[in-house]
Amino acid sequence: MYDLMFQGAAHVFLPWTLFAIFMGVAGGLVIGAIPGLTSTMAIALMVPVTYAMPIEFAIPLLMGVYCGAISGGLVGAILLNIPGTPASASTCLDGYPMAAKGQAPRALGLAVYSSMIGGTLSGLALVLISPLLAKIALTFGPWEYFALVIFTFSCISAMSEKGRAIKAFMAAFIGLGLALVGLDEASGQVRMTFGFTAFESGFYELPALIGLYAIPQLLADSDDIGRTSKILKINFKLREFTQTFGEVIRHKRDLLRSTFIGIIIGILPGVGPGLSNIVAYSQAKRASKTPEKYGTGELAESVMSPEAANNASMGGALIPMLTLGIPGDASTLMMLGAFMLHGIDPGPLLFRDHGDIVGVVFLSFFVAFAFCTVIYHFFIPLTIKAISVPRQYVIPVLLILCTVGCYSLNNRMFDVYCFLGFGLLGYFLHISRVPVLPVILGLILGPMAEEQLSLALAFGQGSILPFFMRPVSGSILLVAFLSLVLPPIITYLRHKKILKSA
Repeated sequence: MYDLMFQGAAHVFLPWTLFAIFMGVAGGLVIGAIPGLTSTMAIALMVPVTYAMPIEFAIPLLMGVYCGAISGGLVGAILLNIPGTPASASTCLDGYPMAAKGQAPRALGLAVYSSMIGGTLSGLALVLISPLLAKIALTFGPWEYFALVIFTFSCISAMSEKGRAIKAFMAAFIGLGLALVGLDEASGQVRMTFGFTAFESGFYELPALIGLYAIPQLLADSDDIGRTSKILKINFKLREFTQTFGEVIRHKRDLLRSTFIGIIIGILPGVGPGLSNIVAYSQAKRASKTPEKYGTGELAESVMSPEAANNASMGGALIPMLTLGIPGDASTLMMLGAFMLHGIDPGPLLFRDHGDIVGVVFLSFFVAFAFCTVIYHFFIPLTIKAISVPRQYVIPVLLILCTVGCYSLNNRMFDVYCFLGFGLLGYFLHISRVPVLPVILGLILGPMAEEQLSLALAFGQGSILPFFMRPVSGSILLVAFLSLVLPPIITYLRHKKILKSA
């Protein structure tokens, strides 16, 4: 672990790299603070820009954007009552009422300090858990990797909103179908191209990622053009802001509980900070001696808990991405695309073959949160002004950046057409209330699943029994099966109990 950190330090603590992290954090904070512009979009905008950069410089920049964008959502949640990102949804419940009472510096301070502490602790978890998990993953065979892909999709369906599990499976199969387009590396046969030679190379992941996330969001944001948002006018005083640090420390039990929730939920594939934000808030309310005061903006822990959890989930989400090549949320999915863009496949071999890159990720994560803290102390007034920029100026600029970025990846118009096509697909999925993340996971993990399944069947001479007989793969498949079966059974039993009591 220490070797990884020392290797990474040689790249991170260079003036230009530190400047890149600082600018990434600043840009991420602005994008995260503007309602509707999520951390996923922020990273999507920057990934094509990093194409010509050395990976030792590109990854710190993206880590700065990642940390800044997730954290920046608290500004919009507290001052506009509109979460800048989905990860700050629960922050609105008490952050805005507290700010409306004239305690905006206190609300911002509680959110910022709990975010920074939660994120830093999750960074420690990232550093401690990732090398251990990578060593375990080195013993995995194709059976275990295929089982992990199945588990990833089961997590998405199990964590989907009520009534949307079937839609999540449909979305996953759409992604898997799109992953089959192009050349089959095992047989050398071209499949599902329908006579179009441009399809023979398959769909490039990054235009698909950017299209599926950016265009639906930009179209949704365009509905808000012309609407005025009421921003609370505050007299920001640094002294009132910094005094909340002691208040955060006094509520260390709530802080640690929410951080733990964020790390665990972040590790689960495909879940991310949005769920951790909600779960941490509900658990804090359940553990409170005065739950009736939640929603009134009086309690410090009601603002702290969701923000500590959503930032803690970032470190957790990076763990499966680095060690297994399976992203923990949509933002790390973009980070995974960035690694692949630079010719590096995350997984257990990453720690052996590219230890310096792992060290860069670790140190960049901590440095990004340090810069977050600095920027929040001295540049909050500028961030507040950023969220008041009219949408009609923001949306065209973002669309142009996305288009240019997709073209610059390979200098071909086909990637732009893919960006637009996947954008329309994402929009139709959005209006149909079908989750987009399973499509992306199917597209990215589909080739991995196909390759590992082929190897497993070849080694097992066509038998599927090793999937169930090997302890690790069998256990993973069992957990995946239970995660699908138990939720509807529990719901049915609760409903039956309610009917009996009535």
